[in-house]
Amino acid sequence: MGRLTIAVIIATRGRADVAGRLIRHLGAQTRRPDRVILSVASPTDAPKPAAGAEIVCGPAGLAAQRNSGLNAVADMDVAVFYDDDFVPAPGALEAIEQLFATRPEIAGATGHVAADGATGPEIGDDAAADICRRLHLSPPPWAERPVIGLYGCNMAIRLSAAGGLRFDEALPLYGWQEDLDFGARLSARGLVIRTTAFTGVHRGVKSARPVERGLGYAQIANPAYLMRRGDIPAWYLLRLMARNVAANHLGALMGGDGTDRMGRVRGNWRAFRDLARGRLAPGRAADL
Repeated sequence: MGRLTIAVIIATRGRADVAGRLIRHLGAQTRRPDRVILSVASPTDAPKPAAGAEIVCGPAGLAAQRNSGLNAVADMDVAVFYDDDFVPAPGALEAIEQLFATRPEIAGATGHVAADGATGPEIGDDAAADICRRLHLSPPPWAERPVIGLYGCNMAIRLSAAGGLRFDEALPLYGWQEDLDFGARLSARGLVIRTTAFTGVHRGVKSARPVERGLGYAQIANPAYLMRRGDIPAWYLLRLMARNVAANHLGALMGGDGTDRMGRVRGNWRAFRDLARGRLAPGRAADL
């Protein structure tokens, strides 16, 4: 098995301390990354010291920052995207290298997320690291299946397959489904899978998130935009919208997960009003 070169790309903004913890966790990998790219909108977004990471400055927004990272690693074999609040299990990069070296048909893969604070209460850094140590000692049963798109907190892509493919910068701010869209377009160039081969924990840190009204708006506007593009089945996007709207309304009633669900509800309904008026567009989320 030939050795592949691996770059880890971390798009971060306003959370230098969180990104710094991830960089320290990368130091515990059984297979170290060849390059670590911190894609930021301002040098102040990067932790000091950055522990050997390369700082790339470019336009703000998750899709734009991920593209800046991709532009910096065109000479590598595999790009691994981690959210700045993700903690990979110690053997994650080793498993990614083995997967892409032995399966040339794979263009992209989403790894297993053993715990996800984005869907509930935030997970502390120490607790996430402890879960990852246990995952390393006792990995989840092997499983793999083709998927429509990717989950951006823990995904890897083969750069030779991606070519000039980039994240859609029409999806501003936090992006919201820019990873799903990228994975769907990548699937035209090779197999895109979800796998338990590599795993970790998404802490779901709540600080420096976008205004929740804007995120609620994006939960409607972005899938509607992608539906018009036609790369993702309409039924999948409609189900995604319905699940998010239901989760927001239920969360607003129940509370307790640390998320401003009522803000998202207001954003959802602002999007529905814009849809009725023919004004719905992803970029309007930035004005809320």
